[in-house]
Amino acid sequence: MQEHLAKGKTQNKKGQISNCPQGGPYPPFCCYTNFVKQTNKPMSLSKDYIVTSLQALYGTDVTSADIRGWCAMNGSSYQTVTKKLDDYKEGRGKWNLTVQEKLEETFNAPSAAPSVAVTAREEQNLIPEKDDTFVQFGNFTDIKKIIKSGLFYPTFITGLSGNGKTFSIEQACAALGRELIRVNITIETDEDDLVGGFRLVDGNTAWHNGPVIEALERGAILLLDELDLASNKILCLQSILEGKGVFLKKIGKWVKPAAGFNIFATANTKGKGSEDGRFVGTNVLNEAFLERFPVTFEQQYPSPAIEQKILEGIALDLDVNDRDFCKRLVDWADIIRKTFFDGGIDEIISTRRLVHIIRAYSIFGNKSKAIDVCTARFDDETKQAFLELYDKVDVDFEMPSEEVATEQSV
Repeated sequence: MQEHLAKGKTQNKKGQISNCPQGGPYPPFCCYTNFVKQTNKPMSLSKDYIVTSLQALYGTDVTSADIRGWCAMNGSSYQTVTKKLDDYKEGRGKWNLTVQEKLEETFNAPSAAPSVAVTAREEQNLIPEKDDTFVQFGNFTDIKKIIKSGLFYPTFITGLSGNGKTFSIEQACAALGRELIRVNITIETDEDDLVGGFRLVDGNTAWHNGPVIEALERGAILLLDELDLASNKILCLQSILEGKGVFLKKIGKWVKPAAGFNIFATANTKGKGSEDGRFVGTNVLNEAFLERFPVTFEQQYPSPAIEQKILEGIALDLDVNDRDFCKRLVDWADIIRKTFFDGGIDEIISTRRLVHIIRAYSIFGNKSKAIDVCTARFDDETKQAFLELYDKVDVDFEMPSEEVATEQSV
């Protein structure tokens, strides 16, 4: 200790070794003043030095009076110091020297990470196109109201397959002119897929925003499709589901949600898994994660009248003018669904399946073949039962012949 003091060092009140002849806790201040007195010219001050010094004396929130006092103490120009603090300025005569802003400034400076860059955002129109065949039903009106409100209100939509959950969200965004970013979730989906990560671009490492960050910064609607297929890696979205944004720890940047940002999620279950095994691969989602969705809508299949209107619109769009066929298909599906919900059968005909049949009819020009090929996904027994039922619904229907089966095999 005595050897250090002999070389011009002193002890402050806490017994700490200091370069400051006054023994103060912040030796650079008085050393800087002594340097000015001895050389009669100011020492070049770095931004880091100024920020650290001001924080040590006044905390993170400083005023013009604090900076003038600091300048007087250090023999610095007020204009020079405030110019170096431009990135921290909050308002007239107010500066906030927070760590977060410093992190972002460090990241954005070219010298901070010369081998790391951020890939430029590609300007593109993410507003879905309006579909003239779309018919409003179910939760569409409520979905549209939530989007139109501009409030952050995460919404969970559950229901059986092929009943228009995703389509309703897309068309609500199309009607309101809102951008939509859809992410199809699988068990492999992780933070890198959602938030972003480093990619190799032209031989250099660059940060690439994921779809979640794109939606946050654009103020777009984020659609998490088939959410119940996710693993526990989906929990990286916890803070985002609270409307607080996310801190990108790999690059030290805080991303806040832009105005209008919202999240919709669709699933075939309520996040509790599939007890009957119909939706293999669905998982039990974390309870705290599900609790962050204020509302859950249960989407049902459209009523027969609405469903017929849907099929007729698609048929006309495909130049198929057969309203009677559309009506028979709707009646057939309605009977099957009622039997399914009563526990009489294990399979169901969805609205999407009916649309498939209409499209097949427009291609092959044969009702029998259209129904046959579109029900072939079911096991033989179920398929035969469905065909026989349609035969009773439509008196003009002819059961598929062996020739049709042969054509399919060829």
